[in-house]
Amino acid sequence: MAIDLAKRFEGFHRVPKHDPGRAHAYICPAGYWTIGYGHLCDATNPPISEADAEVYLARDLQAALAATLRCCPVLATEPEGRLSAIVDFTFNLGGGRLQTSTLRRRVNQRDWVAAREELRRWVYGGGRVLPGLVVRREAETALLASCQ
Repeated sequence: MAIDLAKRFEGFHRVPKHDPGRAHAYICPAGYWTIGYGHLCDATNPPISEADAEVYLARDLQAALAATLRCCPVLATEPEGRLSAIVDFTFNLGGGRLQTSTLRRRVNQRDWVAAREELRRWVYGGGRVLPGLVVRREAETALLASCQ
């Protein structure tokens, strides 16, 4: 489920017409150099194929899963949807953000109503509300709600 969320919201971006099938590095709305399906990189990263992007995504999601379970061990015994929602959040914003968040506290308390409200607060990028993050957080909150 987390891989579907990440692919849906990250997309395989910046494929120029002169180089079809390959993604080039770009600056995401939050101001970070990114390539493929939301993989952080530097400006000089060479173009990658969609297969390369899927390998990066799998590694990035494994790291997000590990960080999520380290911060929110209760998710190991919760339905997959809840875990996927928080893994997607961690993939999108990083383990450090989850670790210091009120969202973490709410998840570990198994207060799913409050956790959904906390997710909805994380819609800013570059100091402004990003419509794509609003939609992403709603998809994550729907996964948390569907498990009740």
